[in-house]
Amino acid sequence: MIWKELESQLAGLADSHLLRTRKTLETGCSTHVSVDGKPLLAFCSNDYLGLASHPAIQEAVCKAVRQWGTGSGGSHVVNGHMTPHQMLEEALARFVGADRALYYSTGYMANIGVVPTLVGRGDAVFADRLNHASLIDAVQLSRADHRRYAHKDMAQLEKMLAASDAKRKLILSDAVFSMDGDVALLKELLDLAEQYDAWLVLDDAHGFGVLGQEGRGSLDHFGIPFHPRLVYIGTLGKAAGVSGAFVAGTSTVIEWLMQRSRSYIFTTASSPVIAAALLASLELVRQGEDLRGQLRQLAQSLHEGLQGTAWRILPSFTAIHPIIVGENDAVLKVSEALMDRGIWVPAIRPPTVPKGQARLRISLSASHTLADVGRLVSALREIQ
Repeated sequence: MIWKELESQLAGLADSHLLRTRKTLETGCSTHVSVDGKPLLAFCSNDYLGLASHPAIQEAVCKAVRQWGTGSGGSHVVNGHMTPHQMLEEALARFVGADRALYYSTGYMANIGVVPTLVGRGDAVFADRLNHASLIDAVQLSRADHRRYAHKDMAQLEKMLAASDAKRKLILSDAVFSMDGDVALLKELLDLAEQYDAWLVLDDAHGFGVLGQEGRGSLDHFGIPFHPRLVYIGTLGKAAGVSGAFVAGTSTVIEWLMQRSRSYIFTTASSPVIAAALLASLELVRQGEDLRGQLRQLAQSLHEGLQGTAWRILPSFTAIHPIIVGENDAVLKVSEALMDRGIWVPAIRPPTVPKGQARLRISLSASHTLADVGRLVSALREIQ
């Protein structure tokens, strides 16, 4: 039977300790949750500023649903683009210093919408080897030549660019790498894009709201102003605490995306309630320097607490702090040992990370306390 092959492949995933499972939360997104009636201290959410349940956003949702209803009724380019959507795009463009912004329903849709709209057959994309899966898929959809350089290896990237005779070139990178917590060499990337007449597309999913003045993102963190060849993607379901993503750039680029980006054109616009929630969230992000300071303090406490232990925690000034364990079965055992102690830290395995580099991905939130981090450190010291 045709489904027997799937059963065999699922069994193979289980044998390799690669089978994913889901846990159903019985509480809202928080640092303290309940799963199957068990209270857990969670270090697995991307709600970096702790805004997912903020009262101001809840109030904005209640007000918006009474005014706008719940559905948009159609694509943005037909009848689904409402005043809250327009206000949000204008606010996002101002916030990151771009000419215009375009709101997508998810970060995945933004990524697969941008790359194939800018390049195609006969073109070349130069991508960091540790880019997120959505960026990898975006290149495959574009049908451009996919050339991957070693993680943050600017010398290799330059050699590839210099040797390329592609009609159009595009450099593609995460700004903050989701499984390592490190930051791309943004100035160097932009310099190479300028030197070799390439687009530079940056996915700042994990930097927006966390880095930069007022949380304006990784570009602002490095003092990089917007440039005509720069296309910036920010996610709004992480530090912003709601959902969706936006693409920011020049008026010409954004107009082209609005005209040709398939994942924008051929989908129903997100609820106007979401757009209203994001307008409230954006103001909280802007005013959230205390929250970002709390994140920095928590990160320092975590790294200092694990000094002198067997744990290999990667350096990071973001909200992401991975501990490399190695093999799949080993990282699952550590994650389960933490779970037994009421602490939820996810085990990340291939293909999300390279083979042999399975890890615990510790995600900090401004909603965590120093006591929460101390509890995690104590548990890790016990089971090392």
